[in-house]
Amino acid sequence: MDNKNELPFIKAMFENIAQNYDFLNKLLSLKQDVYWRKKMISSLKLKDNSKILDIACGTGDVIIEIMKNNHKNIQIYGADFSKNMLSIAIKKIKIKNYLLKVNFLLTNALYLPFLNESFNAVTIAFGIRNISNKDQALKEFYNILKPGGTLAILELTTPKSVFFLKLYMIYFKKILPLIGQFFSKNRQAYRYLPESVQNFPTSDIFIDNIKKAGFIKVNQTKLTLGITTLFIGYKQII
Repeated sequence: MDNKNELPFIKAMFENIAQNYDFLNKLLSLKQDVYWRKKMISSLKLKDNSKILDIACGTGDVIIEIMKNNHKNIQIYGADFSKNMLSIAIKKIKIKNYLLKVNFLLTNALYLPFLNESFNAVTIAFGIRNISNKDQALKEFYNILKPGGTLAILELTTPKSVFFLKLYMIYFKKILPLIGQFFSKNRQAYRYLPESVQNFPTSDIFIDNIKKAGFIKVNQTKLTLGITTLFIGYKQII
């Protein structure tokens, strides 16, 4: 895929599947996505008065999880390039009565409109593989974090077990696109998903990329037999 055309294609894809996104996430992951987000948020160890940016925030599930567990004087910014996804996120946040503590921005991860050292934590769930220039994005995340701040990245990965990998890829390549097409009428989006996961760097290579952006103490936690990985890194205190 031509990198010049990647952003418009992915943006259009998310605009089209926004209405069915939450339902299909739960269905296709067998509700494991809820567990994965809980693990990511618990790893942040947020303190009162923290300022957090959730990038590629989609329909707001990460933000809701943060607010459920860290509601004391927390300020959250949610950024996404899909207007339709953000519209759903705003409705969900409003229903939860969190809207006064959350700010939403229509922007992409490579050009974030924030000053350096603005946030205590940056999170991105299932969004980094959709960014063509991951190295630039990681540097952007590093710059906007305060010294001592935490980066948490949750992403779909391929399991190492050969047997489980075969089953996983059958589901991913054959079954998932059919389910996605049936419910969302957009089979292309759910064909793109396995392709993007297969093209994502191995965990070791991605950890090296995070370190090259400046992060220290970078670690990974494999979740659900390795189909998802939680990457954590820290900005050094000067």
